[in-house]
Amino acid sequence: MRRSTGEDLDKYFPIRPECQADVPKPRFKPRVGKTLSERRWNAAFTKDGHLEIGGVLRRIQRGGIHPSIKAAVWEFLLGCFDPNSTYEERNEIRERRREQYAAWKAECTKMVPMFGSGKFITTPIVTEDGEPVEDVAGVTDKEVIQWKLSLSQIGLDVARTDRTLVFYESEANQAKLWQVLAIYSWVDSKIGYVQGMNDICSPMIILLENEADAFWCYEHAMRRVRENFRSSTSSMGVQSQLSTLSQIMKVVDPKLHQHLEELDGGEYLFAFRMLMVLFRREFSFLDSLYLWEVMWAMEYNPHMFQCYEKSEEPAVEKVNSKMLKQYGKFERKNVETGSVDHKSELAIFLVASFLETKNKKLLKEAKGLDDVVQIMGDMTGNVDAKKALNEALKIHKKYIKAAKK
Repeated sequence: MRRSTGEDLDKYFPIRPECQADVPKPRFKPRVGKTLSERRWNAAFTKDGHLEIGGVLRRIQRGGIHPSIKAAVWEFLLGCFDPNSTYEERNEIRERRREQYAAWKAECTKMVPMFGSGKFITTPIVTEDGEPVEDVAGVTDKEVIQWKLSLSQIGLDVARTDRTLVFYESEANQAKLWQVLAIYSWVDSKIGYVQGMNDICSPMIILLENEADAFWCYEHAMRRVRENFRSSTSSMGVQSQLSTLSQIMKVVDPKLHQHLEELDGGEYLFAFRMLMVLFRREFSFLDSLYLWEVMWAMEYNPHMFQCYEKSEEPAVEKVNSKMLKQYGKFERKNVETGSVDHKSELAIFLVASFLETKNKKLLKEAKGLDDVVQIMGDMTGNVDAKKALNEALKIHKKYIKAAKK
C-alpha cells in the first residue's frame, strides 16, 4: 500500500462548517508514487514546452492529480491544448481565446447590462412574447428571447450549485458561474441551457481563476457530453447512451438485464442523472473531480486537439506501439480492436460496473423501478471510484470480446 501525503485536502475545496455532517467524506487522497504531483508534472515538459503526455496519463490513471495542479492538467486532458505545442504557442492560443470570450461577453452585456457586475439574475427579464418584464427595451428576435428567458433559470440553478462549498458563499463567484453558463448558451444556441450543465461547469469555475479560461475548459468538456443535453419534444440526447447501456448489459449480464427490462421496460431511466451530470451526485466533490480526470486520462486520444480545432471526430487508425503509449487505457483498447461503436463512452461502462456491484441485491430485492432507484441511490458517497473504473474496463473488454463473436 502506497503511503498518502498526509496533507489536509480541505484547504483546496473547503466545506461550509454547517454542511460538514451532510457531505460524504472524500475517499481520494494523493499518494506518493501514484498521484501526479506538481514536481512530476513540471518534469514532464521539455525546455520549450512540449509535454510527454504518455507518462502523465499513466500516472493519472494510477492515482489522479494533485489538487494544486488540476486546472493546468485538465486543460490538456480536455483537449484545450496540444501536448506537442510549445509554451509560446499555448500563450498565443490562450490570448486569442480570451479575446474571443471578451467579445462574446461584450455582446451579452449589450443585451443584459447585468453582465460583469458581480450579480446575476434569478427572476425573468422578458415574457414568452419577448415583452420586457421590467423597463428594458422590447425584443423581437426569437433567439434573443429564448436566451433571455433562460437567464433566470440559469440563475436559479447557480444558486443551488455546490452550496456546501465555501467558494459559493461569495456572490461574485456565483455570478462568474452564471456568466460562463449564460455566454455558453448564447454561443451554442442550438443546445442553449439545460439543467445539469451547472454541475459540469462548476468545477471549472472553482479551478480556473480566469473566467475566460474557465469558459474554454467548460466548452471543451461540453464537447464530450453536449449530445446528452440535446432535447426534442420526444427525447433527451442522453437516451441514446441509456440504450447503449441496455445493449451492454444484455451482453455482459443477460440475467440482470432481463430483470431490469421487466421492471422498467429496458429503458434504464434510473441511470439518466448519472450520465447527464457525470456522477456528480454519486460522489463527494473531490471524488467526482478524481473520477472525471481518471476517466479523461483513460479516454485520451492524442489527436483530440487537432480534431477539436477542425471540429472532427478523432480517427480510429492503425498506430504503432510507441504511438499507442500516448492513448489512455480505454481508448487504446478501442484503437487496438478497431471498435468505433462506443468510443469515449467510458461513462456507460461505469454505470454497468455500478449495476454489477449491486447485481445480487437488484435481483433479490428490486420489485419495481422505485426499488432500483433506491438501491442505486444507496451508492451515493459509498463508491470507490478507482475500483469502479477498473471494473468498467473489465466490462468493456468483455463486451468487445463478446461483440466480436
